[in-house]
Amino acid sequence: MTPIKTNCPRDCYDGCGMLVEPRDGGRFRVLGDPDHPVSRGKLCSKCALAYNGVWQEPSARLLHPLKRSGPRGSGAFTQISWDEALNTVADRMTTACNTHGAQSILHTHYSGTLALLAYLFPNRLFRHLGCTEVDPDTICNAAGHTAWTLMFGSSVVGFDPRTIKDTACVLVWGANPSHSAPHAHEHWLGEAPGPVIVVDPIKTETARRATLHLQPRPGSDAALAFSLLHCLQRDGKFDRAFIADHTVGFEQVASAIASADPAWGERQTGIPAGDIERAAAWYGSGPALLWCGQGLQRQKTGGNIMRAVGLLPALTGNLGKPGAGISYLNVAPIVAGLDLDWLGGGDLARSSPPAVSHMHLAERLEASDEFQVFFIWNTNPLASAPAQHRLRRALAREDLFVVASDVFMTDSVRHADIVLPAASFLEFDDLTFSYFHLHMGSQTKIREPLGESLPNTEIFRRLAGALQLSEPALFAADSELLDALMRQWNPGFDYAELQRRGFASVSEDIFIPWSAHCFDTPSGRIEIASQQAQEMGLPPAPQPWADAPPPHGHYRLLTPASRWRLNDSYANDDNIAARSGPASVHLSPSDAEHLECQEGTRLRLHNASGELVLVATIDTDVQPGTLVSYKGRWPLLEPDAATVNHLHIPQCADMGNSTSVHSTLVEVSLA
Repeated sequence: MTPIKTNCPRDCYDGCGMLVEPRDGGRFRVLGDPDHPVSRGKLCSKCALAYNGVWQEPSARLLHPLKRSGPRGSGAFTQISWDEALNTVADRMTTACNTHGAQSILHTHYSGTLALLAYLFPNRLFRHLGCTEVDPDTICNAAGHTAWTLMFGSSVVGFDPRTIKDTACVLVWGANPSHSAPHAHEHWLGEAPGPVIVVDPIKTETARRATLHLQPRPGSDAALAFSLLHCLQRDGKFDRAFIADHTVGFEQVASAIASADPAWGERQTGIPAGDIERAAAWYGSGPALLWCGQGLQRQKTGGNIMRAVGLLPALTGNLGKPGAGISYLNVAPIVAGLDLDWLGGGDLARSSPPAVSHMHLAERLEASDEFQVFFIWNTNPLASAPAQHRLRRALAREDLFVVASDVFMTDSVRHADIVLPAASFLEFDDLTFSYFHLHMGSQTKIREPLGESLPNTEIFRRLAGALQLSEPALFAADSELLDALMRQWNPGFDYAELQRRGFASVSEDIFIPWSAHCFDTPSGRIEIASQQAQEMGLPPAPQPWADAPPPHGHYRLLTPASRWRLNDSYANDDNIAARSGPASVHLSPSDAEHLECQEGTRLRLHNASGELVLVATIDTDVQPGTLVSYKGRWPLLEPDAATVNHLHIPQCADMGNSTSVHSTLVEVSLA
């Protein structure tokens, strides 16, 4: 049979095109689309395994609505009908609204799928009712969004990756494309015409392939930025006209830059002064591209770090021209002109109850007088949220009604009273996108949903009906939504043609953000010094801070993206689990010697949040004083029913009430 073109909807920079070949027995072979500019005929290892593995196993799927029949977390459920499931949920939501107000319904969601309808449409119901939302970005990247929105007016557009052909240098700071954007690592960076500089406390595969790797001590990124700026200013690489015409507040960082010479930078960061000077010379040769990863700002001062790093393009004029620019997220639908707020029901909101940070989720759920219903969809908080043990305790509250919608039986689903089975990406039409490359694609329905599972959109349409709501936007059909999005984009063809093509660039022309040097800030300029930041209780301008080394006997624990797992999406695939091996902690040879451990030794990591036993991996890519344990596991599949988030103390970063997971400190002993 002819392969069907579709696209990957996972939470990933690449946004790959795929071909699906139907096979006997209702199975499929999922491959990379050779016509796609990113995947080029090859899927990343994790998707190739999972899409041809657990995602096609009916025995692994949630196939029917379920009602809890045993203790919370036991996994004991009874199959029920959709009518009973939805009426039960509607009755409890209605009671909560009538007795405590709609804000007593708390919903949490994130990027289990990034296909636009499935990702955003369910928000219409909760916004229409006035429910409370767990701010999704606080588990991931809210500090960076806040920082660059204050500074540049936007954190979701920055450069067109196609303009790499015009650049003299690419600076990748705090991102590991080899694990989180494997095709960008292999092709985009591999084809850069000039030097590639990587700033990362771990010597990743991307760092090893780079022209220069700067390996700072964790938490010293802002100091490194200021030292680079010192060299750029000293060597005449500041764009004085750009600073005068398009920025405000330079005088508030000038003295700190003047003091941050390379020798000071070496003392603060551990990076040799000569390497700092070499990196500054390459970046200053311009035009230069800056890619800041989401892991960079997951620190206590993550917002300040993003603002400090953002000074590099602001003071060298590396914005608004080919081969220059910044990327935190390049969200293709926004560049294409899609109204994502409309799709997510922004115009339906009756009120704006305060959002809850993931850093406060366990604490807020423990209180019996605030939330009566907890609705989990498109996410697995018991794997991804901090204070794992405390959150599990909170979900044991018998007076809290828990609803979960998912494709698989995750830890969070096991704690639900009612389970709503969701369809997979192979089972409904949708629009996919990249948040790095500026293209979008069709997610094409390959087969009917397994069992009684339903797409997210249909689940929430039916729930709106069970709630006896009448707002037409809550019942919009998928075809209606897709047609509207295609009209907003206006690429010159309809959704059916997009399905035939598989994908399309948001524009055939190269996109140059800020080419008119107009920034959506109060001043209309890049705000090096920000009155808004000051009103948030922060310094008006970025500071050259570096975290102190961990106290004696403590280690800084980093939990970056895994080569084999995509956040916690693929933990239940047997092949991926086998390749990943047991949960481990990577440590430097000198730290291994100090702890008197060898390869494979069981180590006990502990702090105020809890303790966890991991297998030691001695790794020369890790700095002394730093530990690395890759994320993406499910507690229910681990021997101790816990993952590294068991050690994640929920402390907010300086901006956005966001995670500071990479500032976690632990003590270590032999287990």
